[in-house]
This record gives sequence, C-alpha cells and structure tokens, in this order.
Amino acid sequence: MTASVVDDAISSRMSVRAFTGQSVARTDMEAILQVASRAPSGTNCQPWKVYVLQGDSRTGLVDKVCAAHDAIRANPALAAEYQEEYDYYPGQWVSPYIDRRRENGWGLYGLLGIGKADKDKMHAQHQRNFRFFDAPVGLMFTVDKVMGRGSLVDYGAFLQSIMVAARGRGLHTCPQAAWNGFAKIILPHIGAGEGEMLVCGMSLGYADVQAPVNGFHTPRVPVAEFTHWLD
Repeated sequence: MTASVVDDAISSRMSVRAFTGQSVARTDMEAILQVASRAPSGTNCQPWKVYVLQGDSRTGLVDKVCAAHDAIRANPALAAEYQEEYDYYPGQWVSPYIDRRRENGWGLYGLLGIGKADKDKMHAQHQRNFRFFDAPVGLMFTVDKVMGRGSLVDYGAFLQSIMVAARGRGLHTCPQAAWNGFAKIILPHIGAGEGEMLVCGMSLGYADVQAPVNGFHTPRVPVAEFTHWLD
C-alpha cells in the first residue's frame, strides 16, 4: 500500500448531490461495509446498525418523507412534530462556524442559480436530500439509545470508512443529517427497534459527472489554522 492510494481516496471524497441511475452491486456494498467494520470504537463496542434501502423500500421512504416535507412547507406549525433526537448543530451559531456554513450554503445555491428570495427553488433543492439525490442506494444508520455520546465519535470513524471504501470502488456518497428530523417516519419504515436512534442517512451510487451541482467543492482551512504544535 502506498500513501497516495489512501490519500487519493480521502481527497476525492465529496458530498455528491446528483447520482446516475446505475445500480450498485450488492457484493460491492457488502465489501464496503465489511471493510468499514474495522473502524475503531470504544472498547470495541461497534455501536453501528445499518439499514440498506433499494427498490421499493427506498421509493416508499422517499415518498413518505417528501410528503411530510411538503406538508411542513404548507403548514410550518407541523415542524414541531418532527424533531431530531440529538443536536447535530448548535442552538446558536458563532464565528467562524456560521461563516463557513454561509459560505457553503450560498456557494451551493449560487452555483445552482438559486437566490435568497427563491423559496420554491430552495425547497425543491432541500428536498433533493429526501430523494437521496437520485442515488439507487440509501443508507440509514442507527444507534441504541442506551449508548453514550462516545458512540457518535465511533460512528464518525465508521461513516468515514464507508465513504473512503466506496471511493476505492469508484462510488460516491453524501452523508446526510437532513433526514434526522423525520426519524418518526424513518425508524418504523426500516423496522428499527424501539430503543434505536437515527444517527444520519447517506446516499450511495455513481456520481453524475455532468451535473453542475457536482462541480461544487467545499474549501478547507489550512492545517496551520486548526493545529497547535506543542514541544
């Protein structure tokens, strides 16, 4: 193994927001999950639970969540019925994180020609999340509620391992916390147990390289900005 192989897999990973309809072989998905299972976890708890949606199961979930998303648009009061079980984002944003968030959001919308006043287009683009960006495979990840916060750290390593292993097979992904608010729809649909909490979703498939949205690449701050060297 050379560093360049690993580096290329990590560096070429991006959040793809347009996929082709090309199917993904089950053998590839099983291999990806097998490799990712080597991710580290505290005392080897391996807290991850994975649900793979394809075909009718995928379509059914898309229809249910998109209908709920549209209903909230028509009646914002309904949003109170759909709450995340854990805070993915802060209750109050501060710099530099709010600055990076805005740069990301308006960079993406700007590329797509969506302005601040284009509420219909914003809604449609946000709903692309709930269509798995047309990827043929949707993944849902849960964790037992009895587990502590550390399991979410473990999950980060597991999710990154999936995404890197996917790149090694020519596939792309998009990790999605957008699904979290619709857990009350998703968990029964996938057959999750009462003690499970939705961690996030993920789209997986082959990138549509012709789609303008996939020309959007998020910047990264330089190493010197987030690293402190202590002698």
